[in-house]
Amino acid sequence: MKKRTIEIMDTTLRDGEQTSGVSFSVAEKLALSKLLLDELNVDRIEIASARVSEGELKAVQEISQWAQNSGHDQKIEILTFVDGGTSIEWMVQAGAKVQNLLTKGSLNHLKHQLKKTPDQHFKAIEDNVLAAQKEGITSNVYLEDWSNGMRNSREYVNDYLSFVSTLPIKRVLLPDTLGIMTHHETFSFISEVVKNHPQIHFDFHGHNDYDLSVANAMEAVRAGCHGLHLTVNGMGERAGNTPMASTVATLKDFLPEVEINIKESSLYKVSKLVATFTGFRIPANKPIVGENVFTQTAGIHADGDKKKNLYFNDLLPERFGRTREYALGKTSGKANIQKNLQKLGITLNDDEIKKVTQRIIELGDKKEIVTTEDLPYIISDVLNSNTIQKVRVNSYVLTHAKGLQPNTVVSLDIEGEVLEENASGDGQFDAFMKAIKKIYRKKKMVLPQLTDYAVRIPPGSNSDALCETLITWKNEDKEFITRGLDSDQTVSAIKATEKMLNIISN
Repeated sequence: MKKRTIEIMDTTLRDGEQTSGVSFSVAEKLALSKLLLDELNVDRIEIASARVSEGELKAVQEISQWAQNSGHDQKIEILTFVDGGTSIEWMVQAGAKVQNLLTKGSLNHLKHQLKKTPDQHFKAIEDNVLAAQKEGITSNVYLEDWSNGMRNSREYVNDYLSFVSTLPIKRVLLPDTLGIMTHHETFSFISEVVKNHPQIHFDFHGHNDYDLSVANAMEAVRAGCHGLHLTVNGMGERAGNTPMASTVATLKDFLPEVEINIKESSLYKVSKLVATFTGFRIPANKPIVGENVFTQTAGIHADGDKKKNLYFNDLLPERFGRTREYALGKTSGKANIQKNLQKLGITLNDDEIKKVTQRIIELGDKKEIVTTEDLPYIISDVLNSNTIQKVRVNSYVLTHAKGLQPNTVVSLDIEGEVLEENASGDGQFDAFMKAIKKIYRKKKMVLPQLTDYAVRIPPGSNSDALCETLITWKNEDKEFITRGLDSDQTVSAIKATEKMLNIISN
């Protein structure tokens, strides 16, 4: 049985730009147009509304010129209005070849917004479509508020569709303008119009106000619609439009009777670029494109993946140009650690893995996720911590206020004897060291000289990364280095110092 092809029209650059605070520059619109058509392989893109601004006109002119040179001129669409020909003049000036004419899909909108009768509206639509045809412009029509039209003025909708079927219109676009439909209604309404008007190509345009847009898109396809309107990252007014990535994955996995032309492996790349251009971050748990959706955190899941891929589903990350990750945190188990060690090419014995796992769990209580890049530092810290602990930093208070010198209070346990001291310094760690020196002077003990102090974070990490502090010490007979590891830079230096105190005590 031959599969039915569903057209995908991306409207990120038009409807997605109605997201509060979002406005694409001319260069961004051109770059995204090329990426959407040539990389992601969408069938059509709606890039602008007519008459909005000079910047919008310039963007459409540049995109239209590129599209004409690339053979994409029929894939570039513009939202236009029933305005006595003004939008068509704008289209001609812009060089665009396809209009999506905004018309009224409910009697309520027609009566109260336009204050016209159906016959008056139909005549104005006919004049627009015929004028566009004379200019070589292809027409599609939106039925704004169509979902409410089907609920409350179905006779009007049927009369409208019978009317437009007599005009040179290529597609009829059915929007759930206010995002009000359930998936049951979507299937019922689309089935009805497809059955009653089999000669018309119908697109469904969903909104996500109830978080039902993907389900509605799926049901629209099952009911026989011919195309879907989607946006990258679900950009759009209010709660946004139907998201591209989730819908594409849903269609491919649950509706084998249809096919789409989207290149799945490019979804993540395009999603990241749109997030960069708009400044709207992708939620970490957003399906397909979120940072966490292919990350296993629980150790039992990593163990199951190793044993016959027990926790895999059809959403394999490789489909979308991504890889599966195994997070390191307080719920990590041995299997998670081993997965990350394999990635780094590091081999440890069972006892060493046990020590590293325990250290990651301890860090996880303070820092929710430890990165793979942190792992070599943790291994080095744990496996080189074999010194018998005779000296312990019981507690400390670090204070640092603007305009005041940093101050530290330290409690130290030296072989069972608890001593406290406080000091001020040029920084928090300097104040800590001066307090330690006071304690050791009381004990008539000499501390080694600090000769070098280096702090580093794992490559590719960010502000919440683990800090590794390496301090070089020099006493009368030798020079040695101690290492501290913590998510706080000063604390990591204190840990390195505690190791030094134990070395000189042994």
